[in-house]
Amino acid sequence: MNAFLDQEDRFAKCRVAAVVVAAGRGERAGQAGEGPKQYRLIGGKPVIRHTLEALVAHDRVSVIVVAIHPDDDAMFTKACEGLDCDVRMVHGGASRQESTRLALVTLEGLQPEIVLIHDGVRPFIDAPLIGRVIDTAGEGTGALPAVPVSDTLKRRGDDMLVAGTVHRDGLFAAQTPQGFPFRPIFEAHQKAWRAGRSDFTDDAAIAEWAGLPVRLVEGSPDNVKMTWARDIALADQRLGGAAMAGLPDVRTGNGYDVHAFGPGDHVTLCGIDIPHERTLEGHSDADVGLHALTDALLATCGAGDIGTHFPPSDPQWKGMRSRTFVEHAANLVRERGGRIANADITVIGEAPRVGPHRAAMVAELSGMLRISPERVSVKATTNEGLGFIGRAEGIAAIATATVVFPGPLKD
Repeated sequence: MNAFLDQEDRFAKCRVAAVVVAAGRGERAGQAGEGPKQYRLIGGKPVIRHTLEALVAHDRVSVIVVAIHPDDDAMFTKACEGLDCDVRMVHGGASRQESTRLALVTLEGLQPEIVLIHDGVRPFIDAPLIGRVIDTAGEGTGALPAVPVSDTLKRRGDDMLVAGTVHRDGLFAAQTPQGFPFRPIFEAHQKAWRAGRSDFTDDAAIAEWAGLPVRLVEGSPDNVKMTWARDIALADQRLGGAAMAGLPDVRTGNGYDVHAFGPGDHVTLCGIDIPHERTLEGHSDADVGLHALTDALLATCGAGDIGTHFPPSDPQWKGMRSRTFVEHAANLVRERGGRIANADITVIGEAPRVGPHRAAMVAELSGMLRISPERVSVKATTNEGLGFIGRAEGIAAIATATVVFPGPLKD
């Protein structure tokens, strides 16, 4: 956050300031580790961050004053990290009305022509709505965004009995930001303060009381206020959860393995024994392709690596066919609801040639994984004579497994 840098220059271009009221404790939204509702996360960011970003993005808003609770300095500073705009923080009072007045006092020295007063927990304001309010607020007139009341309204009587129906014709639900010429609304707040009046529910009500006309402008049904815990949950679903709900939970795991050559007459690659003048050394059959694939499968469900399940220090795995390892990993994936979508193995070595055995390898892997052959890929490459592989001292393999798990992508 910057202080009021280059204030006169900014206000010469656009004399619109915004006050954001965010000093409440939000008991109706319940308690959470993130603090009051204006700091709860929706779509991965605090509610107030969304609110401020909408105002910052509007090219007609020059400076923002935010009224916060004295206990919230650290949370507010963190919520504003990296926000490139002029934002001034002021400690609010015991009521929304008092917090607004204190923020207006902060702006008095700048004397903007128009001030927008907005609830910090209305994160879904958009540029057209802000523009309508600015265009309507002017000399001697305030602007109140509002939407027509659509629900039937009832008046409560004794013992929760309905005392009557209120005709909704001409009734509107007020929203923010509410816009006013600065000097008249500032003086109205000061007058109410001096009169000991603290019962106004919004700034338009203070304006009406002080004789400042207020004109209705088109609000937005999306411009909802975060009041209850459910409001926050729905907002998070809208910004983050809803976007993620359409994405499947697809996970990709990688695996790598390498074994050195030793005396022997064949090597085992991707489940196939291939005649060769040497063999790969290892505790099991040293199948680098299947060992890499085992690690790739385990990675998709956070189940460790091949050494976790089949430690080389355990004699029972001596000489074991590596098919056992792959099938074990594949079963773990399926037990967690995963569906193996693809397996890709690249063998890296100077010899033996993989090409003549590729079809057999694919068939073997298809059986192990219980997936169709077109979902299996086996490739081979050399190391162009470089390194220990290029000197034909061993063979390496890289494997990638793609697994689709049930449900949408989520945290």
